[in-house]
Amino acid sequence: MSERPGRRAPRVITAHVQSVERITPHMVRVVLGGPGLAEFRAGEFTDHYVKLLFPPSGVTYPEPFDIERIRAKLPRDQWPSMRTYTVRRWHEERRELTLDVVYHGEEGLAGPWAARVQIGDQVHFSGPGGAYAPSPDADWHLMAGDESALPAIAASLERLAPAARAHVFIEVSGPEEEQKLETAGDAAVTWLHRGDAPVGAALVRAVSAFEFPPGAVHAFVHGEAGFVKELRRLLFVERGVARQGQSLSGYWRAGHDEDGWQATKREWNARVEREQDGIA
Repeated sequence: MSERPGRRAPRVITAHVQSVERITPHMVRVVLGGPGLAEFRAGEFTDHYVKLLFPPSGVTYPEPFDIERIRAKLPRDQWPSMRTYTVRRWHEERRELTLDVVYHGEEGLAGPWAARVQIGDQVHFSGPGGAYAPSPDADWHLMAGDESALPAIAASLERLAPAARAHVFIEVSGPEEEQKLETAGDAAVTWLHRGDAPVGAALVRAVSAFEFPPGAVHAFVHGEAGFVKELRRLLFVERGVARQGQSLSGYWRAGHDEDGWQATKREWNARVEREQDGIA
C-alpha cells in the first residue's frame, strides 16, 4: 500500500532473491537473503509480516534506495506501493526469509512479480510486524483462513507443542492447492475446496457446523474481510468466545486492492464491531 502523507517512513531493508519455487499452481515461494538481512529479526510471532515495495511502472529509484529521499523528491504518484506478506519462515543462521505469494495470473502487483522474479533480483521491504503466536495456555486452538492466511497458519502449526490441540480449516480453490503441513501438535486439518463459490462460503459453513470442544480457545481467523466478519460474529456473538487475545482480521477485501482496503480497513472494522456489539 502507498504511504500516507505525514507518516514516518519505515526502515527499508534491501535483500536479494535466493530461490523461487512454484509450490502449488497458485502459490509461489520466494526466498530472500543477502547482507541486507544482517539486522533483520523475526520469530516472536507466527504471523510476522513484511511490506514489499513496488515502484510504479516505468519509475526507477537511485541507489542506495532511500524511501525518505523518494518521498521528499518525487511526486506521490511515483512513490512505491506496498504489499503485505506473511513471513512463512525465517532461518536465523542462514539469514534467509521465506515468503509464500498467492499468484492469480497478471492481476495485482506481488503475484505477477513472484511469477517473474529471478534469482539475484533486488527486493526492498519494511518490517517485520506481527502480533500472534499460539498461546501455550489455551485448551485448544482454532485456525481458519483462505490462501492469504495459509503461510501464517502453517507457521503456527509448526510452533505448536506436542500436547497442543488444534482444529484447522483452510479454504483453497481446489485440491491442487493443498500443501503438506508439519506440526508436533495434535492438529485436525480440514481442507475446503472453493470451486466456483464465493471466497469464504465453504469456510463459514464448516466452522459454523463444527462443535467446539470444551475449554478456552485461542483463535486465529484471517483472510477475506467478508468471511472474517461472519466468523467473528459466530465466535463472539453466537458462541460467546472471550474476545481478549483472539486474532481475527481481514487481510484483504473482495473488490478492493490493498491500497483501497487499507484506506477503509479501520472504518470497516469499527463498523463491524459496532454492529456486532449491538447484537451481543
